[in-house]
Parts: sequence; C-alpha cells; structure tokens
Amino acid sequence: MYAIIMGGGRVGRALANLLIDSGADITLIESDEALCNEVAADLDALVIHGNGTSSKLLEETNIEDADCFIATTGNDEANLLSCILVRKYDVETIVARVSNPDHEEAFKEVGIDKVISPEISAARDLAQYVTNPRVSKLTTLGEGDAEIIEMTITNKKVVGKRFKDISPTKDYIIVATYKKGKLIIPQPDDTINLGEKVSLLLKRGTLKKVSKKLEN
Repeated sequence: MYAIIMGGGRVGRALANLLIDSGADITLIESDEALCNEVAADLDALVIHGNGTSSKLLEETNIEDADCFIATTGNDEANLLSCILVRKYDVETIVARVSNPDHEEAFKEVGIDKVISPEISAARDLAQYVTNPRVSKLTTLGEGDAEIIEMTITNKKVVGKRFKDISPTKDYIIVATYKKGKLIIPQPDDTINLGEKVSLLLKRGTLKKVSKKLEN
C-alpha cells in the first residue's frame, strides 16, 4: 500500500509510524521546514517540504499511484482544500482530520466522507473510562453508533449459563472470550466462568445497562 500523509505533527507522525510498521510505503508532506527536517530524521519514509494544497507538489508525490491520502494537519481549511484537490486523481481512500466538529459537514458536502476528529474521539473515550472504569478496552465503530469493549464477568447470576442464553441481545453480542490469554470465539453451548474476560459488540448508549448485567 502507498499512502500519502499531509502533516508532520503528532497525529501525522504517529500515523506514519503505524503504517510503516504495517509494511506501507509512505510519503509525508510538511509545510514547516524545521518540523519537516525533524520528521525526516525520525521516519523511514520520504518526507517532502511543501504545501499539500498545491497540485504541483501532489503530483511530485506520485499522487496518481497512491492508495490513500490522509490530511492530518490541525488546519481544517488546509485539510479540506487538499482533499478536494486529491479527489481529481481518483485516490481510492481520502481521509481528513477535522478539529472543529462544525466543519465536518463541509467535508461531507464535497464528497469527503471519511472525517475523523482525534480530539473528539479521545474525549469520548475518556468519558467512557471515567463513567465506566471497569471497562478495560474500548473501540468506537462507524459514526460512533457501536463500540467494542472488553469487560470481566463478575456477576454471579450469569456464571454457569451458556453463552447462547445471554448473547446475542438487541443491545450487545459477545464476540470473543479469552482462555490463558488466547482469543476464542465462544460457542453457543460453552458456559460462562466467573472472572472470564470477554469482548462485546454493543450499541452506543447501552454500556451502563450491559455492565450492570454482566458485572454487578
């Protein structure tokens, strides 16, 4: 996979490292010369000093060969403009970071459907951890309407029951359990043990209800 990232700040650099670790080829564009030099020394990738809102510079990155383009700067206007320019090159996946949620609609109106706000996502996750401290892991899916969480079975009322007796429901489904640290897909007739860690896919807004059923 060939990915082009615009922005060498914390988000862009962290993303680049993750994609490099997964085997992707990366080109990163950064407009600040000092930061560009810093990122170039840190990343095993091509780092270009320039403006990602320039068609000429985008073509220098071989944008027509890119599988994805991700605009990660903290400037919503620059991210929007670069994504609009990239659309004409038929890049399959275009993702934009948005800092101000009020700007999200503008991205969608021009056809950029993959819009992500790290700040809002982090705030949402922190709120979940604060209100539900026993949840050990949380991942938000889609537009935030579903979540995958890990929790430990501590409610003795469900211990000894079969998985098919308590899952799936309209609010959640238990998608995995763990035996000696290994992930296992639970079978309908498998029984639930006290202290067993499970992963659940649940609808947003049902965490408190599900936690009460499985943990209390």
